[in-house]
Amino acid sequence: MRPIWKGSISFSLITIPIALYPASRREEVSFRLLRSSDLSPVNYKRVAETDGKEVPWDKIVKGYEYEKGKFVVLKDEDFRRVDVEATQTIDIIDFVKLEEINPIFFDKPYFLVPQKAGTKAYALLRDALRKTGRVGIAKVVIKSRQHLAAIKPQNNALVLELMHFADELIKPGNLNIPASLDVGTRELEMATDLVERMTDAWDPEKYTDDYRSALMNLIQKKVEHGGKTPPEGPTQKKKKPSNVIDLVSVLQESLDQSHAAAHTGKTTKSPSRKHKTKKAA
Repeated sequence: MRPIWKGSISFSLITIPIALYPASRREEVSFRLLRSSDLSPVNYKRVAETDGKEVPWDKIVKGYEYEKGKFVVLKDEDFRRVDVEATQTIDIIDFVKLEEINPIFFDKPYFLVPQKAGTKAYALLRDALRKTGRVGIAKVVIKSRQHLAAIKPQNNALVLELMHFADELIKPGNLNIPASLDVGTRELEMATDLVERMTDAWDPEKYTDDYRSALMNLIQKKVEHGGKTPPEGPTQKKKKPSNVIDLVSVLQESLDQSHAAAHTGKTTKSPSRKHKTKKAA
């Protein structure tokens, strides 16, 4: 694997040369648009909204819509004027406690790998972060864009996790989220009991993308059948939701399922979704 970025970690007078490697990947199935008659790929054209005419690349400029239908054009020199200097340095600004950071701020992780002469300082920073329970909050420029990031110890590695700036997060104030409600002592005790029974040790390997697996399996079968859809096997009928308002009975049914699963040794399934709760009884 080739690094996507090389530079250094810098805090106080310490500099650690590192290389940046992806720590995650998106397993998405990509599709092409085809003409149904001969499966010829369909390409997009750049057309102007006013007259529908195709526009060549040399006639296209970048514009910002500051009012509905009103644009200001930005040229290359405009972008150069506000460009953040790419110093190839991950500048740690502060060290903060990890538990103080809302997980919603974290976005995408990368592995930090030390280069020659930086191994000891790398291990020193990693161990100091682990011992203090802190993470380094830094700014870094990657591909001409400045990012907020956190440097965290992960086993023997240091991970750089790109973060959202505060003004990038949407506040839920306009969403229909219930405030404090009187859910009832019995309902709360039963819900708490259900959560406790379904609690297990975190094992990321047990969670897989069922949709992608099923889709790739279907694609493989269609390839084997010459592009034709293979015969469909038996499918389970979907349960129709019903307007049930007895929250206690829903919780009791879920607890019974959890209790039965625990005694049979089977994996506990999520509570039945056939009930649609409107209001606690």
